[in-house]
Amino acid sequence: MSLRDITADDIESLAVGAWILGTGGGGNPYLPLLNMRALYRDGYRVQLIDAADLDDDDRVGVVANMGAPLVGQERLTDSLTLARAVSLMEEHTGYRFAGLMGMEIGGANGVRPLMAAAHLKRPIVDSDTMGRAYPEAQMTSVAVGGLTPWPLTAVDVRGLESVVGKVPTWKWAERVVRKICVEYGSVAATCQPPRTGAEVKKWGIHGTTTKAMAIGHAVREAQRRHDDPIAAILGVEPGKLLYKGKVVDVARRATEGFLRGVARLDGLDAWRDATMTINFQNEWIVAFIDKEPIAMSPDLICVLDSVSGEAVGSETIRYGQRVTVIALPPPPVFLSPRGLDHVGPRAFGYDLDFRSVFSS
Repeated sequence: MSLRDITADDIESLAVGAWILGTGGGGNPYLPLLNMRALYRDGYRVQLIDAADLDDDDRVGVVANMGAPLVGQERLTDSLTLARAVSLMEEHTGYRFAGLMGMEIGGANGVRPLMAAAHLKRPIVDSDTMGRAYPEAQMTSVAVGGLTPWPLTAVDVRGLESVVGKVPTWKWAERVVRKICVEYGSVAATCQPPRTGAEVKKWGIHGTTTKAMAIGHAVREAQRRHDDPIAAILGVEPGKLLYKGKVVDVARRATEGFLRGVARLDGLDAWRDATMTINFQNEWIVAFIDKEPIAMSPDLICVLDSVSGEAVGSETIRYGQRVTVIALPPPPVFLSPRGLDHVGPRAFGYDLDFRSVFSS
C-alpha cells in the first residue's frame, strides 16, 4: 500500500480547486480550510492512497456534509462531528474502514473528509463519487452503478445521531436523510453507505483529490505571478470559456435543505449585449444566454471571480461581482443514458435534452 503525505500547502490548493469543481455548491471551503490549518498546527497529518492500492474486501467510509450551503456558513463546521459520523457507521456495521473518501470533491466537501481522517488516523482515497458537487444522494457514480443505498448516518454538533438502516432505493435514501437534515437545521455531517475496495475501484471517480490540488495550485501560482488565473485553469483542464459579465441580480431561498434560485448577469467585453441567467439548486444546473440554454448538468458550470480566478458559490454570489463562466467536462459515467437519468437536466425538473458544450 503506497501512502503519500498531504502537505499543508496541498490543502491550501485543494480548497481552491475543490471550490472550482464544486460548480457553485458543496459549501464554501474556507471554514474547513481553517479547521485543517488548526489540525495541522496541532500535529495532525493526513495521507493519500490510490484506489488501486485498496484490497477488494477493504471497507471505505464515504464522508460529506449535507444541507443548504447558506446554512453551512452560519453553523460552523466541526471536525469531531464529521469524525463521529464515521465512527457511528463503524459501530453500526462492525467494519473498521481502511480509508475514507469524499462523496463529492466539490467545495467544502472536498476538504471535509480530511478533517475526519485526521482525527481517525485513516488515509484519504484519491477518489470520490461525483467528480464535482451535486445536491442529492442519488446523483453519484455508485447510484448509477446500482450499488446498495444503505446504511447512512447523520450527526449534529448538539449530539443528535441518526442511523438509516435500510431503504429500497437511492431516491428514498435522499428523501429520508434530507428530512433528518432539515430537522437538524438544514445541515448535518453524514457517512454515506460504505463501499468495498472492489466497488471503489469499479465505480469511483479517480484522481479527483489530486486533480483539485492541481487546479488550485495553478490558480495560486497565477495569482502569485500576476498572470491570468482563468487561463491557468484552462491550461490544466480541458475547459471552455462561456461568458464574462457582472452580477446584476440574485434571487435565492433556502428550502427543503437546499439553496435554490437564479443569478442574472449582464455581459462584458465580447458578451456586452448578452444576458446570462444561471439556475441553481446548491450547484449551477442550467445556464441560459438570452433565454437559450447553453450549458447544463452534467457539464460542470463554474462561475469564477474574474480577477482572482477563485470560485463563486451559489451562497456567496452577490450584486456587482465581475465573473467569468467556464465549463469543464463531466466524468464519463454521467454521460451514459443511466447517468443522464440521474444527473441530466430532467433530473432537476428541466424539460431539456442534454447537449454538451463540448459536442459542438
